[in-house]
This record gives sequence, structure tokens and C-alpha cells, in this order.
Amino acid sequence: MAVTYELVKRCSKTGARAGRLHTPHGTFDTPIFMPVGTQASVKAMSPEELIGMGADIILSNTYHLFLRPGHELVAEAGGLHSFMNWKRGILTDSGGFQVFSLGPLRKITEEGVTFRSHIDGSKQFLSPEKATEVQMALGADIIMAFDECVPYPADYDYAKASTDRTTRWAERCLAAHNRKDQALFGIVQGGMYKDLRTRSAQELVSLGFPGYAIGGLSVGEPKPLMYEMLEHTVPQLPEGKARYLMGVGTPDCLVEGVMHGVDMFDCVFPTRVARNGTVMTNKGRLVIKNAEYARDLNPIDEECGCYACQNFSRAYIRHLFKAEEIFGLRLATIHNLYFLLSFMKKMRQAILEDNFLAFRDEFWAGWERR
Repeated sequence: MAVTYELVKRCSKTGARAGRLHTPHGTFDTPIFMPVGTQASVKAMSPEELIGMGADIILSNTYHLFLRPGHELVAEAGGLHSFMNWKRGILTDSGGFQVFSLGPLRKITEEGVTFRSHIDGSKQFLSPEKATEVQMALGADIIMAFDECVPYPADYDYAKASTDRTTRWAERCLAAHNRKDQALFGIVQGGMYKDLRTRSAQELVSLGFPGYAIGGLSVGEPKPLMYEMLEHTVPQLPEGKARYLMGVGTPDCLVEGVMHGVDMFDCVFPTRVARNGTVMTNKGRLVIKNAEYARDLNPIDEECGCYACQNFSRAYIRHLFKAEEIFGLRLATIHNLYFLLSFMKKMRQAILEDNFLAFRDEFWAGWERR
């Protein structure tokens, strides 16, 4: 099997667990956060910088790479690892969420999804077989089954029909997948309905995927509802396989995801907000562009060991944003990614020490004061 999960330690008081993810491009400690390189590049970052701050696996996007530059070119270049000079793990999502996000620009049928390219308006089509073909050409270590992401809110009948289709599409993805050096993960759907989540999980587990993602969360629902769905869904997934919560990357959601037994996370959050001048600290978020930091010669976060915090002040980084210098958004991006990757390492250590509940309580005590 190309990708396997090894359980190392389970917290005695919560569902949190530490493990190792074994892939063709390395073995990585979990819980883990995957920076998002949508178009085969984590925005503003070089591969060397990402490795230097502890990134082990990144995510790239099938939908975007299918449209540009095309999976055939990437395959010709030797796959994503060679194309982007990334020596560690890569996960590609199937494009299902991006197609879902197109709204009126797409039409879903049993065969697949017809949509208009956001780049040039051209008519395109993705099916389970095509999404699998594209991802095999991209050559990621982990690829995702093509699914239909249930929107929020959605009525029960729609959610049921969509969830059943996701299972049928998962079977078609398995039939189409034939690369032995990569793993195909299934995606549990079901909207905000527990019985549909149960049904989806049971059907996908019966298909024997090497890992499972939890999809259709963090799509606009209240966070307590997301946590409720996690609490219901995760226990129905195999303990001996990786569990991946898609599209989640804020510290509060990461803590709760880990607490419920999730191993893998991804989100554009740290890089997206960095480009807008928002940075994370141990005392909460701050908007570095605000006037209050104009003469602040302290680092973004005095407890942070990142390149930005070790070398530059808030005042200087604010100046770069105000002057529209690219270096400013690079420094903010470096900091946010380093912060989240370090945050995940701290959670893993707390699990290994069987102290995760205290870590979580301390986090929430500080978070609630922000």
C-alpha cells in the first residue's frame, strides 16, 4: 500500500491522537497541517522556505491544474514533485469543492459535472474517471475521490441524493485508479444530517480506501454544528487509517479537530489573510496595517521563531504594506505558516505527553479573551 497510517499515541482523556503518515516521499508526524499550493505553488513561498519551517506535505488543486497548465504538461515534466521541485509529500484534492463553488456556472449529472472555466469561459467536464485520470497524471502521493460537496444549508432530500451520488462516484474512482505508487482517499459527505454521515462513512469504509476525508464541513455552518458533525463522524472511521478534515485551518478549528481524532488538515487561511495584512499571534490575530503599529518596534510575536519575527518589527512590516512592497506580504505569509506549523507540533507534543486536554483548556482560555 502506497500510503499507510501508524498510530503512535492516543490521548487518554480525548480522541486526540499522534501518528505517522508513511508516503512514497517521506514519513510525516501527525497531526499535520498542509499548506495549500493551489496552482503548484504556495503563494509567495519557495520550497526551501517551506521545508525550513517544517512543512512536510502540501496540497495542490486538481481543478486549477486541469485548466492551467494542464495535467498532460505536468506529467511530461515528471509529475508535480518534479514540476514544482518539491521533494516531500503532495496531496491533490479532486476538484469537487471548486466545482461546487462555481454555483450557476456548473451542472451536475450522474455522469459528472459540466462547468464553465473561470479563466476563459470555455466549457469543461469532470467526471470521477476524468478527475482520477488528472490526479494520476499529476502524480501526488495522495489523491482524492471526486465528490459532490453538499452546500449549507441543504434540505434532507438534496443532501441524501448528493451523498448517495458521492458513494457511487467513489466506486467509479476506485475502478479508474491504477497507480500503485499513490493512495486514493474517500470523502465522507452527508451535509448536517447525522444519519447521512453514518451512511456515507459506512459505505465508504466498506470500499476499503487507505484513508478517509471528512468533507462538506466549514462551508458556512456555525462552528458548534461543525464540531457536532465531527464528534459523530470520526468514530465511524477506521482507527488504523488516516483521517483528514478538509478546508480547516484556523487555530480554534484545528484544536477541536485534533481533539476529535483528526490527523490531517489544510486551508488557504494563513496565506490568504497574510496577503491582506492579518497575522496570527499567541495573543490573537492582529492587522499589521493598522495605525497603532506605525511605531511599534516589537516583532509580530515575541514568542515566535520565524524569519519575520527574528529580523523585523511590526512597524517595518506595516510600512511595507503601506508602501505596497511585495516583501511585506511575504513576511506576513512566512509568519502565518510558521505559526500554524509550530502550533501543530505543540499539539502533537501535548498528545505524546498525554496532556492534550490541558493544552486545549489553556488555548481556549486565551482564545476567549481575544
